Amino acid sequence: MSAQLSQNTLLWVPMAPLAGAIIAGLFGKTVGRRGAHTVTILGVLIAFIVSAMTLKSVAIDGARFNGTVYEWMVLGGLKMEIGFLVDGLTAMMMTVVAFVSLMVHIYTIGYMEEDPGYQRFFSYISLFTFSMLMLVMSNNFLQLFFGWEAVGLVSYLLIGFWYTRPTAIFANMKAFIVNRVGDFGFILGIGLIVAYAGTLSYSEAFAKGPELAKLVFPGTDWMVITVTCICLFIGAMGKSAQFPLHVWLPDSMEGPTPISALIHAATMVTAGIFMVARMSPLFELSDTALSVVLVIGAITALFMGFLGVIQNDIKRVVAYSTLSQLGYMTVALGASAYSVAVFHLMTHAFFKALLFLAAGSVIIGLHHDQDIRNMGGLRKYMPITWITALLGSLALIGTPLFAGFYSKDSIIEAVHASHLPGSGFAYFAVVAGVFVTAFYSFRMYFLVFHGKERFHHKPFPGEHDHHDEHGEHHAPHESPWVVTAPLVLLAAPSVVIGFITIGPMLFGDFFKDSIFVDLEHHPAMEELAKEFHGAAAMALHGLASLPFWLALAGVVLAYVFYLVKPEIPAAIKARFGFVYRLLENKYYMDWINENVFAPAACLVGQGLWKGGDVGLIDGAVINGSARAVSGIASVVRLVQTGYLYWYALVMILGVIGLLTWQLWPHLLALKGF
Repeated sequence: MSAQLSQNTLLWVPMAPLAGAIIAGLFGKTVGRRGAHTVTILGVLIAFIVSAMTLKSVAIDGARFNGTVYEWMVLGGLKMEIGFLVDGLTAMMMTVVAFVSLMVHIYTIGYMEEDPGYQRFFSYISLFTFSMLMLVMSNNFLQLFFGWEAVGLVSYLLIGFWYTRPTAIFANMKAFIVNRVGDFGFILGIGLIVAYAGTLSYSEAFAKGPELAKLVFPGTDWMVITVTCICLFIGAMGKSAQFPLHVWLPDSMEGPTPISALIHAATMVTAGIFMVARMSPLFELSDTALSVVLVIGAITALFMGFLGVIQNDIKRVVAYSTLSQLGYMTVALGASAYSVAVFHLMTHAFFKALLFLAAGSVIIGLHHDQDIRNMGGLRKYMPITWITALLGSLALIGTPLFAGFYSKDSIIEAVHASHLPGSGFAYFAVVAGVFVTAFYSFRMYFLVFHGKERFHHKPFPGEHDHHDEHGEHHAPHESPWVVTAPLVLLAAPSVVIGFITIGPMLFGDFFKDSIFVDLEHHPAMEELAKEFHGAAAMALHGLASLPFWLALAGVVLAYVFYLVKPEIPAAIKARFGFVYRLLENKYYMDWINENVFAPAACLVGQGLWKGGDVGLIDGAVINGSARAVSGIASVVRLVQTGYLYWYALVMILGVIGLLTWQLWPHLLALKGF
């Protein structure tokens, strides 16, 4: 019998960050800067401590919780409620979200030190943490949708935090609109579950999954379960930035760096991955839906990685890396290796948050210059940032023994074991993506921390560059401890967390009641288990594997191109200018959206406005009913003269009419008709 977690204890996890957000947001001027960061950090610290204790209870004692916290309403047999489902998947997500959020909160003290919106920023990130925790802890689709939309709303506020910048306003509006496209599919999927399963509860919907798998939409050959899963996945495509709904994420770098780490490493963008893993009992019933997931993830993993190769903004390089890694997670979901996807979600959260925060530290050290072409040689000026960024980069490219190696190699092996349509292309994409990832990661690393010191003369000056009174640029400097301490604390799990957790998470019972896999039809995890002989043996074997040599080739090529022979990239760019332009314009996806889909949407919107709103609702329904009443009134008023003799005449004529109507049949009967 599993131990039962306490509902009251679990309530502290989302409520503590919410309390901090309210105090910092509504009483920011009263509590001041120190008070704002103190209450929000304390709230997230409480959430992390309780989450870590919950994870321990779940992993060691087998504790679980699935119950209603608050019942909102009941409509027929449909219950709308707030409830928590805490198992291995939830406990891991709670801990990762709370830990990364705690690091970001501490880091923000240094990064946003001079910003006038200091208290507002702390309120937003704490509110974001609350929203994400509500999402991952939910046991029903209503609460899931609430958390889903709440993280979208707060991300809109965070991306546009510097609302005086037109680029920030454009970026947050773009993120908001693109996510609405995905959310439209998401709510359709939830609606189909409600319509055919008659419930909002996860457990009840999963129990009815086999029944849904037999249903077909009337008049079509479309399976209900397939359409439902694809609609749910469209929601994940928007939130987790999968092609073609990926376009919002790179532009979201307009927000402050701490939210890049918080939103784009461990929380918002991984919500879609978490959701599909949670819905594994439904997705396992549709091979078509899994193939869609597999192919979309493969496209994102490979082609978004290519875009990272030509980026010069340090944050955008890391952003495209996030897109590519989200593609890897999605590929694992499509291969029915849900636990591997979630495992990569966890390892990626640590090293990607580390890389984003390291990028922010570099930006601070160079006085807000983000162009990697203006950097170089920072290793001796920023030693802590340098070593932590190196560890994060080694984890990202999948170096044996590092966290990213265990999760990324497991994804590659899982895809290789899959037999779904599209698995061949997916395998090529994830293997080729290893080389691409290593190349752009170490291109950034070498340009920033090694080579010539270009920050003195800045070959690519930006509009915000400034000089001191002698006309010289400020020398780089290491960031304060509130910035470097989170880097060190994130670097540790980036190195060791994969080695420690791969056994129980992938081949143990950690996800036994969280994730369901039909091993008979989708044997990827079974194949992985046969080949696994321990974390150390896996790392040793990895030294002889194709992904390792591809990663090494990417690192060596980046070293040659950007430190030994920097003229080679320039020559390639001149020779293959059309490829560079294609990548620089991001496959023209923004152009297509702005010049094809946006005008088409405007035309549809204008049609609905003029035809539906103005013509039908305002014209026919509202104004039409008013005109009908007015016309009837204009006729009726003709008999409302105000003279008594007229009313008496009308009454007499009415009585005669009634008598005639009543007596006429009898008169006809007397005459024999």
